[in-house]
Amino acid sequence: MNYSRLGLAALGGIVTYFVFGSLVFVLLPPLIKEARKHPALFRPEEEMKTYMPVGLVGTLLAVLIAAILYAMTYQGGSGAASGARFGILIGLFVVCGFVLHNYANLRISLKLTIGQALAYFVQWTVVCIVIGLIYKPATMP
Repeated sequence: MNYSRLGLAALGGIVTYFVFGSLVFVLLPPLIKEARKHPALFRPEEEMKTYMPVGLVGTLLAVLIAAILYAMTYQGGSGAASGARFGILIGLFVVCGFVLHNYANLRISLKLTIGQALAYFVQWTVVCIVIGLIYKPATMP
């Protein structure tokens, strides 16, 4: 495993995650507006800020883990294509393991669930494409 490229891939993935997340969740008001219809489930914005460090650390670890898994399963070929394949799997995992699970357990609307599913699926796919573009395996001696 090429640890320096792994670190760069994780860094690129983290930057991508936050840029994409900002574009989708901050600049697209419909998803935020839909989430605000569930005040019993979501913390108020000011309160969220006090918990933000926990969310940031969790996200950093999640992207690092995704980069490690990508490096462990990399089979050669185009970084963009293998990153996209890997990203689709990670995106589906997130949608099935978290978004749909939350829909079953929390009183959130189907509209919010679909919006989150689309946003997280695309976000993780793009993050993994970036990881795939950056990561290169160590050359064998």
